[in-house]
Amino acid sequence: MNYTFMIRRASVEDAPAVYAILQSAFKEYAKITGLDKLEALFETVDDIRGEIESKAVHVALIDGCIVGTLRLDIHGDQAYLSRFAVDNHNRNIGVGKSLMHVADKYLRHKGVKKVTLHTDSRHGALVRFYYSRGFFVEAIETDRGYLRARLVKEY
Repeated sequence: MNYTFMIRRASVEDAPAVYAILQSAFKEYAKITGLDKLEALFETVDDIRGEIESKAVHVALIDGCIVGTLRLDIHGDQAYLSRFAVDNHNRNIGVGKSLMHVADKYLRHKGVKKVTLHTDSRHGALVRFYYSRGFFVEAIETDRGYLRARLVKEY
């Protein structure tokens, strides 16, 4: 089955939908990893509005409904990718890969040479996904009380 979806920059009006996806995805992430104090779970809709205004937040839509998101924070030729999430009913159809592809194009256009992200090093499915998108583990960090993989991708 072919799916048609669109990816675009988020607007502040998207904040409630982005909030809902992040809450659902990060509650699932917390359950898988055993972590319960994830920053994403404490963000409010207003926090997300602020992030949309100050960072490059992208959303994926199917039939006009937001089904995925990611956030890019760019500083010079380096970027940080966070809050990557796809609605659990719309996984494994290319939404995440497409979000990452758009992020890659955007970052290259902005002159970024390296993008970094963090994920729980024990979350095998996510680590494999990031590897499939060209990321590699640069370090394992314990600054947040668990084994957190710092993954990077160089352009």
